[in-house]
Amino acid sequence: MRYHGTVIRPPSEARSYILQVTYGCSHNRCTFCGTYLDKPFRVRPLEEALEDIELARQMLPHTRRVFLADGDALALSARRLIPILDALASAFPHLERVGIYANARNLLRKSAADLALLRRKNLGIVYLGLESGSDEVLRRVRKGATAAEMVEAVRKARAASMRTSVIGILGLGGPALSSAHAEATGRVVGQMDPEYFSMLSLMLVPGTELHRQWQAGEFQLMGPEAMLAELRHVIAHLDGLSHCIFRTNHASNYLPLAGALPQDKARLLATLDNALARGQSALRPESWRAL
Repeated sequence: MRYHGTVIRPPSEARSYILQVTYGCSHNRCTFCGTYLDKPFRVRPLEEALEDIELARQMLPHTRRVFLADGDALALSARRLIPILDALASAFPHLERVGIYANARNLLRKSAADLALLRRKNLGIVYLGLESGSDEVLRRVRKGATAAEMVEAVRKARAASMRTSVIGILGLGGPALSSAHAEATGRVVGQMDPEYFSMLSLMLVPGTELHRQWQAGEFQLMGPEAMLAELRHVIAHLDGLSHCIFRTNHASNYLPLAGALPQDKARLLATLDNALARGQSALRPESWRAL
């Protein structure tokens, strides 16, 4: 298999075959993200993707999960995605699902009929970076979508019977917007009611606009205990969920948590209270954190 530039995937896709169908991100203006600074967005030629699927069929014949990269592969139209999904189904008889990153506006551009068709073609889970439920935080980091648009996008994917995994980022608003960021994130995720919700902790990447702002004293990075307190605030405001698997298992986080909401809410809050009472000794060392 052939890969171009930096390639990332969600933690839950660790055992998936990763197939690049686009390069980079069609938005690529978020101030905190340095993932695709090394490559402009472009669509990978279909012939190349099909060649890689054939290689993977020979090398990984028992593949059960596939993840379509790069960071915004749902920018492709249904017409462009369907031949890829058909080829994956043909190559891997044990295939259970295909996953994809998506931004809100690319989801909203798809018709309900297109999303339903993609679901029938085994596109089973969509990963969406909410980052924050606060429109002010989203504006400052140049996310390119409002919280309301992202709620609508997740609901639209769910209406097509796709599973949805939503990601937030602790510390993204800095100390000044921490309370607003946490409360709005909890509230917005409750409105989305996704099957999965996870949180990362902000790590500044050299070369990004947010890193420049930090160097210039225009953005203040929160400490580990402040981020943990913010996480508690998010969970406290997570209401309205049907059944949501919650994780902070990303390598950037200071404290790995796992549970199902709403049933484990009290336990998660108690775990956070205990960690906050213990201080640094309860947290992952800074040297262990990674993006």
